[in-house]
Amino acid sequence: MGFETLLGNDRLKENLSRSLARGHISHFYLICGPEGSGKRTLARLLAAAILCKGADRPCGSCLPCRKVAEGNHPDCITVDDPEKKTVPVELIRQARADMYVLPNESDHKIYVFPRAQDMGLPGQNALLKVLEEPPEYGVFLLLTDNPDKLLPTVRSRCVELRLQALPEPVLRSALAKEFPEAGGEDLAAAMQRSGGFLGQARILLREGGAALPQTAALVQALSEKDSLQLMNVLVPMEKWKRDDLAAILAQWQALLEEALVCRSGAEAVSKLARQLARERTGEELLDCIAHVQKALEYTQSNVSPGAVCGYLEWTLRGPGR
Repeated sequence: MGFETLLGNDRLKENLSRSLARGHISHFYLICGPEGSGKRTLARLLAAAILCKGADRPCGSCLPCRKVAEGNHPDCITVDDPEKKTVPVELIRQARADMYVLPNESDHKIYVFPRAQDMGLPGQNALLKVLEEPPEYGVFLLLTDNPDKLLPTVRSRCVELRLQALPEPVLRSALAKEFPEAGGEDLAAAMQRSGGFLGQARILLREGGAALPQTAALVQALSEKDSLQLMNVLVPMEKWKRDDLAAILAQWQALLEEALVCRSGAEAVSKLARQLARERTGEELLDCIAHVQKALEYTQSNVSPGAVCGYLEWTLRGPGR
């Protein structure tokens, strides 16, 4: 099996496979790449490879590999609290103390930090103490989309694994397989907007193809400059809860911004954004964005949904209302 499930990045995978075959395992790996570049996939494969009992590491079929894949290997520990903006320093101190407890089942004990850039200075300093004198069996996998946020003293102790954008044929093939319903224009736009990273392209295609009925109706009303249809969209929303209204206004703002980008010549993943770009001028789209942004601010400032929708009913009609 090896590292085949990580697309692209052939040189990186070859170097890792060669090092593991020779028994060379670093105590610290810094896995770098933007959101959606495959950092978590690489971390999972590397952890499995280090703990693997098979021949072609990671084999994917031995018990340690399966446990890592299922997220229940006792010697592969994730250090994070997704509900917190920064990784609590207490978690890092606990991991540092636990590191000196011998592995349960394997020859190594691995600690994965999915948001290394969010550790903060106290957390990084706490981690630095164990990075300076790690136990022989200890391995740290630090994942980050911004290595510059890490202390130089932390980075200098790590083997850096930097993930690269996928070649166009590889990315197109993966997206076409996962999104068979997507048209060529949709795929091309997702590939361009994602910068060549599969995870980002997936998000773009999912979000571009998923729109609430009110959003589709709004686009139709704006495209046809139909004030009555616009009112039919907004009047029922006057009874919505404030949080629900804020959520759809944020979606509308993003859609209008994508339409404006498309109007300027870039690709757009959303069919609705492409429709707006065809039917409305750049100036009109800018006005709509400003009004939706203002409505979103009103909603977040506790203005009633009825008043917010009334504001949009009037302003989105545009000149000549």
